Amino acid sequence: MVTAADAGETRTSVWLAARPAAPARRRSEAASGLDRERITAATVRLLDADGLARFSMRRLAAGLGVTAMSLYWYVDTKQDLLELALDSALGELRLPPETAATTAGNKAASTAGIPAGSTRAPAAASAGESAGASAEAGWPGRLRVLARGYRRVLADHPWVAPLTAAFPNIGPHARAFDVALQRLLDATGLVGAARTGAHLAVSQFLHGCGGTVRRAPEGDFCLALDVVIAGIEAKARGARG
Repeated sequence: MVTAADAGETRTSVWLAARPAAPARRRSEAASGLDRERITAATVRLLDADGLARFSMRRLAAGLGVTAMSLYWYVDTKQDLLELALDSALGELRLPPETAATTAGNKAASTAGIPAGSTRAPAAASAGESAGASAEAGWPGRLRVLARGYRRVLADHPWVAPLTAAFPNIGPHARAFDVALQRLLDATGLVGAARTGAHLAVSQFLHGCGGTVRRAPEGDFCLALDVVIAGIEAKARGARG
């Protein structure tokens, strides 16, 4: 998949690009103590502190106590690193537990392979969060929990929304989020074009709220989410008859 990089240029997503191993001699020349996970974590912290507009490889390297060139032993471009940071932030999202009602017919999706380059597994819901999710009856309640969690990620990391629009967003955590959303929508009973429309409505709502997440109160977000869910519920009732 080719995506935008700088003006007039195209690039391949970091999740699809193969990285051949460097010769042993050159590996020994790389900065000691660094790895892709540590660099990605530092990138997230720098983006949180300074914002996307001020991010640079030089500033990142200074914070890590290395030269900017040493970072390129681990990533090919700044855009690759931003893609890694984006998926790392999405990994903070707690996903709802699987249930019999939502996993039927979805074993293939849930066991899909994770692309090379992943640094950690997608987060699973903690015991407390699982209890909160199960307290919300049915797929509408679980969808509310998932959507509010996504909104918190956008609020905690304002740079996530623009990067989601700029990159294909196909890292392991992004894919795990979409699988969780697909399972919840499967539970609506919608099929065909109606099922596709429901997925599009929820996805566009969640991604569209990124630009206003810091201004819109939580109550307004939840009210708008209720309107989206009510529309899906009405469509599902109509499909049942």
